[in-house]
Amino acid sequence: MSDHTNRFSVAGKRALVTGATKGIGLEICRVLAAAGADIAAVGRDAAGLDEVKVAVESAERRCVAIKADLASAQETERAAAEALAAFGTIDILVNNAGIAVVGPALTTSVEDWDLVMAVNLRAPFILAKALAPKMIEQGAGKIINVSSQTGVVGLDDHSAYSASKGGLNSLTQTLTSEWAKHNIQVNAVCPTVILTPMGEQVWGDPAKGDPMKAKIPARRFGKPIEVANLVLFLASPASDLINGQAILIDGGFTAI
Repeated sequence: MSDHTNRFSVAGKRALVTGATKGIGLEICRVLAAAGADIAAVGRDAAGLDEVKVAVESAERRCVAIKADLASAQETERAAAEALAAFGTIDILVNNAGIAVVGPALTTSVEDWDLVMAVNLRAPFILAKALAPKMIEQGAGKIINVSSQTGVVGLDDHSAYSASKGGLNSLTQTLTSEWAKHNIQVNAVCPTVILTPMGEQVWGDPAKGDPMKAKIPARRFGKPIEVANLVLFLASPASDLINGQAILIDGGFTAI
């Protein structure tokens, strides 16, 4: 294996990926497995978990499927415990699971607000807190939070979602402040619209999607593989000095 391949390898590492059953999460599992990682795949959909398992095992890596609803603090804690029981430690945590309740702030209910915060912000905190002690013990770890460009800039009809992702970016910085001394890198990736099933649901209508594309210098939305590639970089030794960053992957949306 050449030096450059080693730098971008996660061979022998153990990764926990949430929201693993479709879209960005499924692609992250595929990419990390192809680069050598075993995967603890967390999701709500049993059939989707079967698909992840097939994809990971086809790369000759081990996959542990964990069915859990991250809207529940207890189930989130259980998911972390099952991953640790299976692998002993987790070297790479990818907090990818997320939900969006789209609508004007004036019509966003408290219940919807609380649900978005539970999945998008509380669950990443719980998982990081549960998995960090083993990372600290071994003197290494990678935590990658899948955030959003809406955590950096405001977007109409995304009050709860934007607030949750802005909070996730702040959590990324705080955990860096506390854990960098243990050789743990905590970073966030902030994509623009990615054409996942959720992205299609919100932005698939050309009447809504085309004006958004017009604001992106690249004039297109993103693909799940483009986010997964950045996650692999942040999970690999090539990024060891990058810490506490919210890295935009937005086709230039925030550059203008």
